[in-house]
Amino acid sequence: MNKLLVICLSALFSLSLSANDINKYLINTPQEISINAACNSKIFEQAGQLKNFVSVLEKTEFLGDIAIAQPIPIGINFQFKLDSINLPEQGYSLEIKDDSVLVSGHSFAALYYAKQTLLQLLEFSINEEKPLPCLRIKDWPDFEKRGYMLDISRDKVPTMKSLYLLIDQLADWKINELQLYTEHTFAYKDHKTVWENSSPLTFEEIQLLDAYCKTMYIDLVPNQNSFGHMENWLKHDEYLDLAECPDDCQTVWGKRKRTSLSPTIPGSFELMKSLYEEVLPNFSSEFFNIGGDETVELCEGKSKAECEKMGKGRVYLDYLKKLNTEANALGFKTQFWGDIILNHPELISELPSDMTALVWGYADDHPFNKELPKFKSAGVDFYVCPGTSSWRSLIGRNKNAFGNLKNAAISGKANGAKGYLNTNWGDYGHWQPQSAIYPSILIGASYAWHYDDSAIDHLEFQLNHYVFKDKTGNTGKAVLQLGNAYLDTKVPKGNANAFHLLLRRYLWTMQGNYQTKVLTVENLEAARETILKALDVLALGEPTSKDAAYILPELRQAAALAMHGIDLGVARLGTDDLQTKSISSEKRAQLKSDLLVLIQKHKELWLMRNRIGGSSDSASKLEDIISFYEN
Repeated sequence: MNKLLVICLSALFSLSLSANDINKYLINTPQEISINAACNSKIFEQAGQLKNFVSVLEKTEFLGDIAIAQPIPIGINFQFKLDSINLPEQGYSLEIKDDSVLVSGHSFAALYYAKQTLLQLLEFSINEEKPLPCLRIKDWPDFEKRGYMLDISRDKVPTMKSLYLLIDQLADWKINELQLYTEHTFAYKDHKTVWENSSPLTFEEIQLLDAYCKTMYIDLVPNQNSFGHMENWLKHDEYLDLAECPDDCQTVWGKRKRTSLSPTIPGSFELMKSLYEEVLPNFSSEFFNIGGDETVELCEGKSKAECEKMGKGRVYLDYLKKLNTEANALGFKTQFWGDIILNHPELISELPSDMTALVWGYADDHPFNKELPKFKSAGVDFYVCPGTSSWRSLIGRNKNAFGNLKNAAISGKANGAKGYLNTNWGDYGHWQPQSAIYPSILIGASYAWHYDDSAIDHLEFQLNHYVFKDKTGNTGKAVLQLGNAYLDTKVPKGNANAFHLLLRRYLWTMQGNYQTKVLTVENLEAARETILKALDVLALGEPTSKDAAYILPELRQAAALAMHGIDLGVARLGTDDLQTKSISSEKRAQLKSDLLVLIQKHKELWLMRNRIGGSSDSASKLEDIISFYEN
């Protein structure tokens, strides 16, 4: 009896160990996986060749049987088939037997996802030098739409090379929607004044990206903000008559002007109509994100009388519905940011049935569970939209990001969200490098497919293995350490970390902000120590990915900027009134000298992944600090 118990426990331990070892390699945790530890497949010595074979098949819509001869008595037989009856939407089954691999998918897209999983299983066999156990996976996504949104209007417009690489990565991680957030960075033919210094995407480039995305089963959804966040248009006098507030208005964000179109000026709608007619034919998607978020000037300027007559929510909704009708006429269903309509929940039920609300929030404890049911009860489709928490951080805010992404996945699934859109913004200079964002993109992709508590435990390994391709394991380790250095500053939670705040608020009092007012020299120095230790680890890294040449330099630059923020903070804390102007002239001269070097490096590194346009705008925000150091 004891012997039988030992045998059973041994088998159970073997099964558990195999499952854990294999799960480490699976970026998107499967819904169901069963492993037969007593059976090993013939996939071992030829795993590398089989990986190459599957990679060749990856983008082909092949169906049928293939026998792969190997230098062993029995070869490996592959079978690929469609099964839209027994498998859920986008679902697949993958069975590895002694000498065969059987793959079924609900669709060709599902077969593509199965191949991604198979490639990752082969990575296990190759790298662990172990045969794959016989196993069966049945898998499907928690969310029909799994998206990533990249801000290309806050200074950084990536090169086509960078965008193609991003698409490749997203496809590997089973993302099926990409949005490029746009305010002014499409090359509209009659509006050169708006985009001429921004290196915008051309319509030919959009068409190329759209076609490439389709080969990866990614829907490139057009994105053009159409109401708020129009400052890059309204700052030009030729568009000023469309502004809700041509001059300062008092808003919930303080005094603001030239950020929102006025919905009561006919020209506002006419402008958007003409832009839609020009940009939308370049996309094959059936969806279109019309924006509509943070219209803080609404009802404070030209529309004030109409708002007093009809109500703020009604004025907002009527304009949104006009935009939707125009998009419908062009063959598109619209998405819109849900923050403003949430202020008027009684109007949600009046939204057109074909609109999709994008419900966003970026704190780790954002109340998605309170907001999502308002759309669900009204019968309106909705996405849950967390973010990477990388903007206004320089080197990341990983703890908040991971919590926010988890919260969104759990709440979104519980409330029946149609999609999960991970957003990456570029507020105030877009200073954060791509390498610092990778952890949040990767874990976000995992959660978008299927949330599992253990996924976060494998993140460091997967960053090194799949993203940085660093066999030393140090690049992923360093990035994760850098991304949590902000915690050492011990400031209250907010949509920025202390490093960025100190560079952003150089002109203002530290006591006037709820985060900076609690900063201490001790905590800033503790954060510096964490950053320096992370840089020591980074120095040992050996990334070999396609963007390997960019990774170490851009992370070192971001860390240096963060430490300059620390230097500025420590210097200010050493003055009687905590003002930058009160720092000694000698210290300001040193800060100036240090920052000039960083600005030059910022401009140089910018061109590794991005177009030249926007570089000067981003750098100017640092150059403004130089001017203040000189006074």
